[in-house]
Amino acid sequence: MTTTDNRTITTQRGAFHVRLRGPADGTPVVLLHGWPESSYCWQGVADALPDDYRLIMPDLRGLGDSERTLDNSAYTKQALAADMLGLLDELGIETFALVGHDWGGATAQEMALAAPERVQRLVLLNIHVLPNARGNQAAQDVLRQHGAQSFWYQFFQAAPNLPEAMIPGNEAAWLGHFLRTWSREGFPDAAFDEYVRCYAIEHTPATGAAYYRCYKADTARWAEIAGTRFAMPGLYIYGRHDPVIIPAFTRHLDDVFDDIRLEALDAAHFVQEERPREVAALIHDFLGGNATR
Repeated sequence: MTTTDNRTITTQRGAFHVRLRGPADGTPVVLLHGWPESSYCWQGVADALPDDYRLIMPDLRGLGDSERTLDNSAYTKQALAADMLGLLDELGIETFALVGHDWGGATAQEMALAAPERVQRLVLLNIHVLPNARGNQAAQDVLRQHGAQSFWYQFFQAAPNLPEAMIPGNEAAWLGHFLRTWSREGFPDAAFDEYVRCYAIEHTPATGAAYYRCYKADTARWAEIAGTRFAMPGLYIYGRHDPVIIPAFTRHLDDVFDDIRLEALDAAHFVQEERPREVAALIHDFLGGNATR
C-alpha cells in the first residue's frame, strides 16, 4: 500500500498541512475536504485509487492541522481558493484534476472559475453548484417547506461569540451531531476521533464558524456569477439521503456545465467516508485512468 507523506507547507498566504500520496510524476489529483472534517476524510478513497495518481490532500485554513486565522474574511470561498492555488504553486503543480466535498467543493468551484486553464476535470460531492441559480432556488423552495430546520447550525455559528463559548470541552458532542446523524450507516470511529482532536485545537470553534460568518459575502458573489459556465467536464456525486444538500440541488446542472455526469449513491452527507470504494471507482472512471481530457 502506498504510504502518505504528511507535511506542513508555508506559502505567502499561510501554513497548510497537506497529505501527499503517490509518485511525484503521477497524474495530479487534488482532493479538498469540507466542514467539520480534514484531509483525513479522503483516506478510504485514496486507499481505493490506483497507486499511479499523485494525490494532494490539504487541510483547508482553520481546520485539520492548518493555520487558524482569526479573520472571517479569510474564509470566503474565493479566499480559500486562493490559498489552495498558492499551495499548488508552491508544490510546482500547474494542471490537475480537482475533487471537493462540502465547503471543499465550493472552494474547488472557485478554483475552477479563477483558473480554468489549470483545472482539467472537476468532481463535486454534496455541495450546491455555486452559479446554478435555478437549481439552488428549487432546493431552497423545498427546504423552506420544512422550515429550513436542517440549517439551524449555520445560524448558531454565525452568532457572535456563541460557538467559542459553548463548543470548547464539548467537541465530541458537537461533532457527533453532524458526523453521526448525517451518516446513513454510522461513522468510522477513527475518523470521528481525528476530527474531535482537530476541533479541540485552540481557536477552532471560531475558525470553523468563520466558514459561515462570511456567508453574506459569499452569497453576494455567487449572485453575481449566476449562470457562469464551467469550462471543464464535471462529475457530481451525491448521497441521496443528505439532509442538507438535498437532491433538488442537482436540478438544472446543464445551465452551468456543457459536460456533466450525475451519480447518486446510497449514502448521506459524508459520502466519501460512507462509500469510499464507490467514490474512488467513480472518480477513476471519470478521469479515464488519468487527469487529461
